[in-house]
Order: sequence, then structure tokens, then C-alpha cells
Amino acid sequence: MLICATCAVERDEPLPEACPICADERQYVPEDGQKWLNLEDLVQEGQQAMLKENEPGLIGIRTEPKVGIGQTAQLVETPEGSLLWDPVGYVDDKAVKAVLERRSVLAIAASHPHMFGVQVEWSHRLGGVPVLVADADRQWVGREDPVIQYWSGSQSIAEGLTLHQTGGHFVGSAVVHWAAGAGGKGVLLTGDSVYPNPDRQSIAFMRSYPNHLPLSGAVALRISRQLAELTFDRIYGNFNNVIMSGAKAVLHDSAQRHAAWARGDFDHLT
Repeated sequence: MLICATCAVERDEPLPEACPICADERQYVPEDGQKWLNLEDLVQEGQQAMLKENEPGLIGIRTEPKVGIGQTAQLVETPEGSLLWDPVGYVDDKAVKAVLERRSVLAIAASHPHMFGVQVEWSHRLGGVPVLVADADRQWVGREDPVIQYWSGSQSIAEGLTLHQTGGHFVGSAVVHWAAGAGGKGVLLTGDSVYPNPDRQSIAFMRSYPNHLPLSGAVALRISRQLAELTFDRIYGNFNNVIMSGAKAVLHDSAQRHAAWARGDFDHLT
């Protein structure tokens, strides 16, 4: 098993000439070509996984230095066990020990293929827990394994913890609804299917972030309507970017703004 240096998604050998996830229009293969990483080499080079509490019951996991896209994974804790969300592209024994010392892991899931990371490797080291992959995105799985389970629509992980397929960024793009988060007001973990912007007051809806390809206004509005059915006050994106409060209203207003710009409502300002 090797890891794409650009997206940090694991892949079985024989390796393709280019990582299919990076060769897609939503990502990119670097100008100097495809490169692959070996997990054992990263360990020897001093790579680390760092854990930090975001709020009670939610632990961010990032790599130092950055591996691939450099997302922050989220460990969501419930009385029944934890969900590892958007797993990073690196794992070592220290990180596994730190995760399991908190509580057992029920499942691993990602918001979309860019965030698959070394999901199967995490599973093996956590005792073979299920890796939940949206059926619509099964073509992007680079490392097949019996721990992978495909799902669609909605998937309950534990009481108050549910995956919801939204589509948009990828057909299988998903969010996690954590009802107990934000002091019981509810949290959405969205990856970058629904992306909290740097201003912390708005959300982006994009097909490609690095290549600046937006989703249509109709899709942004559809996602907004779907998520409006859930109860939440806070949103975390895939880089630990967060809308701390009032996130449902921010999501609605951002979708309306996105659709208006896509329709040309503000052409007089350009």
C-alpha cells in the first residue's frame, strides 16, 4: 500500500500512472508529476498525528507536518463509541493508542473521496472497524478491503449520530449530523461538501476548490433545503474551519447568495 503525495489517499499496487482522484477535474496532478509515499518512511521521518479537543466530545486530528491535502479529521464521541470522520493520510501506533484510550471506535467515514486518507489502514489498526463509503463514490476507492461497507441515503452510526448523503461536490458527498454537539444545539461535520469560509460568516458550494469550479445555484439550494431539515447550530469543515453559531441561517443565506450570483442577479456590480 502506498499513499498519493498530493491527496494522501491510500492505493493498492500495481499503481496507476497518475492517482485517479488527482487526475480528476476537481483535483490536480502537480507540475512535477505523480509521487507516492510509503507509510513506513513517514514514520521514520518523524511524521506525527496530533489530537486536540475542539469541544466536549469532538477531537480534531491533524498531521504534523501536513500530509497530502492536510485535512483535520474529527473523532466524534458518543456513549456507544466514536466515529472517525475524514481520516487523515497518516496513522501510527501513538495516534491509535490515543484514540482508543478515549473509547472504542464504531466506524470510519469520509465526506468525499478527497478525504479517504488511509481509511483502511486506520481500520486495521483500530481492530477492523467498518469503513463506510457512499455507494455512489465506490469507483474512487483505491484500496479494496473487506472492512469497506457501502451505504446510500442516510446511515445511523449511533444514537444522535447520522451520515446524510448530500451530493454536490461528489455524487456521494456526505455530512455527519451530531445531535449532542454544540451543547445540545447540534453540529454538522461537512468536509468541504459545505465549506465554512475564512470570514466565518458564509459557506461555499464548489465542485472544485483548487480549480475554482462552482456548483450550480440549483444544487446549492437543494443542499440547503435538505440540511434545513436537521437541527444544528454549528458547522465544522475539513480544515477545522468552523461557523460557531447560527450556522443553519448562514447555510441558508449562503445558498441564496450563491444562487443569485450564478443567475447573474449582481451583474451590475461587476
